[in-house]
Amino acid sequence: MFEYVLIPLSVLAVAAVLGLGLWNMMRGGSSQRSQSLMRWRVILQFGAIAIAMAAIWASGRGPGG
Repeated sequence: MFEYVLIPLSVLAVAAVLGLGLWNMMRGGSSQRSQSLMRWRVILQFGAIAIAMAAIWASGRGPGG
């Protein structure tokens, strides 16, 4: 059940940080801020993948299950 909420939220979080990073880059913002947003995007992507994998595992639809 949690995958119906957590997966879309994690994908939206990644998309939001990506959008902020692109906006910062297009308007010529601080490179330090761009690096910080890049780090957050990578962390959030890892979290989104971990949540998706946990949801697949919990549902029993994974490989070999």
